[in-house]
Amino acid sequence: MSDVDNGNTDDEAATILVVDDEEGLADLYAIWLRDSYTVRTAYNGEEAVDSLDERVDAVLLDRQMPDLSGDDVLETIRERDLECRVAMVTAVEPELDIIDLGFDDYLRKPVDRDTLLATVERLLRRSTYDGTVQRYFSTARKHALLVDSGDPTVTESDEFAELRSRLEALRGELDEVVADFDNEDYEVLFRRLSDQSDDE
Repeated sequence: MSDVDNGNTDDEAATILVVDDEEGLADLYAIWLRDSYTVRTAYNGEEAVDSLDERVDAVLLDRQMPDLSGDDVLETIRERDLECRVAMVTAVEPELDIIDLGFDDYLRKPVDRDTLLATVERLLRRSTYDGTVQRYFSTARKHALLVDSGDPTVTESDEFAELRSRLEALRGELDEVVADFDNEDYEVLFRRLSDQSDDE
């Protein structure tokens, strides 16, 4: 476990926790991020839990780790009511079990530098949003992942129907909170809304 300072004197630099049991991969992600952020690395779930505090702004979290899995770490984050945003960065294909996981984004390995950096920027931007918007993005991401799986046993399940209903309910709450969006998130939001409408 280690901290990598970005070399800036700016105390406002966001802190990113990178968690992966492949030490070389975790270290590579840290190298990609350290010019812009303060980076902490953890090489297993226990180290990740020990590294968590209120200063962590975003977590890049592997799912498959021995002893304490990424799902368990994620549960700990949410149980502690930490405000950090979380992206799962994993080789695990998304299935129905993702519906109840409290992540904000989900990346499938391998992940390139530009994708990783863009994801961290997006996570940090979303941390400033209203809770309804955060829940909408998280739910929309899960919906999109499961649709993209192309598995009819997933998209025809009761669990997926419940997820879709949750997404529609959140969609109904957004009108009052979209005024502060930047162009990119505004486009993402309404692309999701358009995609969902096309499915109906």
